[in-house]
Amino acid sequence: MHLLAIGTRKGLWLATSEDRVSWDVRGPHHPMTEVYAVAIDPRVPRVLVGVDSSHFGPSVLTSTDLGETWQEPDHAPIAFPEDAALERVWQLALTPDPDVVYAGTQPSALFRSVDGGRSFALVEGLWKHPHRAEWGAGFGGQAVHTVLPHPDDPDQVTVAMSTGGVYRTFDGGTSWEASNRGVKAYFLPDPYPEYGQCVHKVARHPAAPDRLYLQNHHGVYRSSDAGGTWESIADGLPTDFGFAMVVHPHDPDTIYNFPITADSNRFPPEGRCAVYRSADAGDTWTALRTGLPDGFWTAVMRDAMCVDAASPAGVYFGSRSGEVYGSADEGESWQRIVEHLPDVVCVRAAEV
Repeated sequence: MHLLAIGTRKGLWLATSEDRVSWDVRGPHHPMTEVYAVAIDPRVPRVLVGVDSSHFGPSVLTSTDLGETWQEPDHAPIAFPEDAALERVWQLALTPDPDVVYAGTQPSALFRSVDGGRSFALVEGLWKHPHRAEWGAGFGGQAVHTVLPHPDDPDQVTVAMSTGGVYRTFDGGTSWEASNRGVKAYFLPDPYPEYGQCVHKVARHPAAPDRLYLQNHHGVYRSSDAGGTWESIADGLPTDFGFAMVVHPHDPDTIYNFPITADSNRFPPEGRCAVYRSADAGDTWTALRTGLPDGFWTAVMRDAMCVDAASPAGVYFGSRSGEVYGSADEGESWQRIVEHLPDVVCVRAAEV
């Protein structure tokens, strides 16, 4: 069965399908909470969500029965030292070990769980990094929104934040280095600083872990050395601005991007909804529009696009106007799965 989790600013919806054509959409779960982070672990199976309640604050909830029931720890599973307060969980990232889960948060920090997400400990090496005092806040806040555990080496983790850029560790989080060489920060006096870039999303393929793709605040990039250096792959896209970056589940050279116009508008050029796909690691791009609408005056956020692991791969995205679209043929054609939801900020898919 195919499971699609849709996190919005007013709750979570879960959609299931046997054929990825007809979908049963259920929700809302956790109504009137903001759900910016979802992870689906088909090995258990288990769904983890980061919820943010205006009354009770942020937390992480778990379901092992596809949303029929939810478990929440008695105490806040994620907490900062006394000099900071948790504002939001932006990312929940699984690892090859089902007990180890990472959480990226606002303010910018990384937490690690060794009990499947029931409790988390602060990764102090990143929290105490000397650059932290100079990490700024993008329009969405100061947050670690991307967490990429290495598929083969548990001591390697890559994170990205707005604003601050990409950082990586090779010793399990004890020490971290900025990894932004070649990524432009046009709004700074030095356009190629060591850190300070407003990175929107980074994606990695597990079969080629040294290959990374990055959507920046202006700029689309590729790295072939695990983030040591970056080169532009924006040529062929209608705009180099956007939030989403997704890698095909089986082919590390195939990637998906949703370009939008820059700061003044933030919707697709001319309102023409289009997913762009590259089959050669970003050297060339093709617009995929079959089944997608014109008059699409909205945006797709950084975690509102994803793929499943089926063959052919499914591709999905949700909009800030509450529509979710899916493709069961790797983007060649699209159908609308659901509409009239609240603002969609996170979409995750898996076979369970």
